[in-house]
Amino acid sequence: MKTYKSLTEQSFHKFPNKIFSLEENKLTFHGIQLERVIKRHGTPLKINYLPRIKFNIRRAKKWFEDAFKQYNYQGNYIYAYCTKSNHFKFVLDKVIEHGDALETSSAFDIPIIHSLINSNKIKPDMPIICNGFKQEAYAQGIVDLINQGYSCFPVLDSTLEWEYYKDSCNKPFSYGIRKIADEEPDTPYYTSRFGLPADEIIRFVKETLMQSTAGQLKILHFFINTGMKDSAYFWNELDKLMHLFVDIRQLTQSLSMIDLGGGLPILSDIENSFDYAQLINAIVSFISDYCKRHAVPTPDLITEFGRFTVGETGALFYSVLEQRKQSKYVKWYMIDGSFITHLPDAWGLNEKYILLPINGWDHLFTNVNLGGLTCDEKDYYISEAHSAELFLPELGKGPLYIGFFHTGAYQEALGGYGGIQHCLIPSPKHVVIDRDSRGELTEYVFREQESPERMGDILGYGLSNH
Repeated sequence: MKTYKSLTEQSFHKFPNKIFSLEENKLTFHGIQLERVIKRHGTPLKINYLPRIKFNIRRAKKWFEDAFKQYNYQGNYIYAYCTKSNHFKFVLDKVIEHGDALETSSAFDIPIIHSLINSNKIKPDMPIICNGFKQEAYAQGIVDLINQGYSCFPVLDSTLEWEYYKDSCNKPFSYGIRKIADEEPDTPYYTSRFGLPADEIIRFVKETLMQSTAGQLKILHFFINTGMKDSAYFWNELDKLMHLFVDIRQLTQSLSMIDLGGGLPILSDIENSFDYAQLINAIVSFISDYCKRHAVPTPDLITEFGRFTVGETGALFYSVLEQRKQSKYVKWYMIDGSFITHLPDAWGLNEKYILLPINGWDHLFTNVNLGGLTCDEKDYYISEAHSAELFLPELGKGPLYIGFFHTGAYQEALGGYGGIQHCLIPSPKHVVIDRDSRGELTEYVFREQESPERMGDILGYGLSNH
């Protein structure tokens, strides 16, 4: 009998594994018995499993530590977290506990930084790297942090920023400058709108920065939209960055750090076999050799890992409400949620996630499409990362629960969290799962499902007063 369990075991050599396994034909995630969690809280349900943050930060640090030893790399490694990936306090608390630095992108990050300072999470020596377009409120927030004695590094995205920091900072400060990146050939535009061209940076360093004693240029930054990967595009951009680093370093010895923006991939497929250590070894070797050839000291390396830090913490669970067979070829499973509101990367960017049933592994499998609750034709999910089709267990007498895994980055920022969303589909109940000092699972409800009254109040109906 071709059950869903037999299909999965034949399709994936890496199942079961340390992340996903089965107990009595029920799926577990990091040892969590998911059906029990779902029956306690209902669906739709969002969870974050926080120990994965510590795990990913520690292994990235170990990859760089090993590579530094292998190539006798003379420099430090700084693990920075991009707050835009996931701003929740429970994430930032865990990141600060194990990471080295934070990277911000807008003025609205600054109150969060102050909250973390007030709760003694951020110490004055923790680097805060400020990227993005600097409107006045953002620039002022950066200056306030510097003047309060915090290790805040504004990264110049244009030459217009410099005068503001120079005139407003009353304490010694360090800053970075962002090199523009060329985009991949299939991008609608050739160059990024962020950063400065290499020749303009050199001219700016010579004519302006070297003539001032207001601050020190410490960081050369670039961002690769595709993330770090072993591609001709990535290596070409890194080569151009190193060429610029050498040119600037020969002008000023204050430049001592390179910020490699663009993160590592996360597991989007059970069979994912990405060799992280090999790529990091290659990057460290490349930078080390480049510096030796040009007789400049190797820089400290900063990486900005957002999705890699928090993506694998997240999961979304739904119940299948009913089956609709619109023709003999197309079978729809209708879920009690929406991809447009809950998982916007899936429909907006065609991102694929690990999709697995929670129960029903001993049922026959069937080819289905998944449909969301909204009236929008785009509210669907019909294929896997490894296949053009989608298979799930056939429905039985009880409910079928399904889960989308490694959804912990960007979905709330893109789809919204609370407030008004398409067809007034509410944000789901949100549960945070951790482990205590003995390794035992703990959980708490971070937020209940958004209420109709709350949405009505936002729209001006004052429903909570009725």
